Amino acid sequence: MIRFDNVHKSYGDLKVLKGINAEIGKGNVVCLIGPSGSGKSTLLRCVNGLETYQDGRIEIEGELVSALAPSIHKVRTRVAMVFQRFNLFPHRTALENVMEGPVYVLKENREEVRARAKELLTRVGLEDKLDVYPSNLSGGQQQRVAIARALAMRPEAILFDEPTSALDPEMVGEVLSVMRSLAEEHMTMLVVTHEIQFAREVADTVLFLDGGQIVEEGPAASVLHNPQHERTQDFLRRVTHPV
Repeated sequence: MIRFDNVHKSYGDLKVLKGINAEIGKGNVVCLIGPSGSGKSTLLRCVNGLETYQDGRIEIEGELVSALAPSIHKVRTRVAMVFQRFNLFPHRTALENVMEGPVYVLKENREEVRARAKELLTRVGLEDKLDVYPSNLSGGQQQRVAIARALAMRPEAILFDEPTSALDPEMVGEVLSVMRSLAEEHMTMLVVTHEIQFAREVADTVLFLDGGQIVEEGPAASVLHNPQHERTQDFLRRVTHPV
């Protein structure tokens, strides 16, 4: 569904992505792991045009992704994104945040959207928080609202940019539980994460990035249990057995 063909991205003289080649099949969960600064989030943001890549090609079901093309607005309705810092509208309730995209971007009927938004918030365990503002929600609850908001656009795929890294440890599980349910329903997901156990349990494929390159890739069980590259071995040793 999503294809990267020799993708390069630089900020001035700093090369962030150095020839990324990968494919993500429809209904698959792909986890991007690697040290900070390896290019994981930048790659994700290139998929829906939040960043502009200089060379190569990104395609979604054969359609070119370009931040500068008018079609990028259509891409963003097909591929939703859940951010590290939630990015909810502070002046809107949980229900209003979920309704925002379908009403104002897709121009859907407000009452139909309201009913669907309530169903989605119930699905992520927030049926009692419909009229609550983000400032009165925990971090885990805000992130679940953000996931419901992404689902409200009926996306074909969802990009997750370290969705649990800003959460207190006890709130991580509630967000990962929602993501597991999406994986069971065969939602196509590209996930930047440091949650190695989640990647073991849920990912079909793991890509290990370092220095803007894919150093190792393959089935999750293979990469995470029997990594072949020394750099992958060192990284996994550090994150699973921190000093």
